[in-house]
Amino acid sequence: MALGLSAGLLLGVGALIALAVLVAAARALGRLAEDRRPGAFVAVDLARAPGPRLVAPRYRLAGRPDELRRRPDGRVVPVEFKSRDGPAGGPLPSHRIQVAAYCLLIEETTGRAPPFGLVRYGDGTEYTVPWDAEQRAELLRLLGELRQPYDGRARPSARRCARCAFRPGCDAAAV
Repeated sequence: MALGLSAGLLLGVGALIALAVLVAAARALGRLAEDRRPGAFVAVDLARAPGPRLVAPRYRLAGRPDELRRRPDGRVVPVEFKSRDGPAGGPLPSHRIQVAAYCLLIEETTGRAPPFGLVRYGDGTEYTVPWDAEQRAELLRLLGELRQPYDGRARPSARRCARCAFRPGCDAAAV
């Protein structure tokens, strides 16, 4: 009887030790996952409760990122959600530029440049868009192009123009 009680006690103690190891491992994995997150929530843009509208008057730019997160160092990071699956070759250029615009808006409104922005696709794919001198130069070049008079290089197509949301105000729409 004493041998059976000792074996049961040893099994119980062994199970408790195994459980403690599993709990410690789960906590470590949780901390590792948190380190990869862009930071704590600052704001979320929802249809029923819109997030903050960021404005940079000197660039004549305004926008409302889907989500803002504050990193441990205090910098704010924009997160843009897309419903489509993530492209295999990285974020689409238009998505990358959109996130770069949010980075510029955050820099202008908070006085601190974000280290990067994120594009998160519907299938869970996530891409980091670095906010660096190269990204800034590309964004400012595109903003400059947008402010130039239309140069006639568009190739209107009746099929594409028919479903375009900008058709009512477009001077290049196909008839």
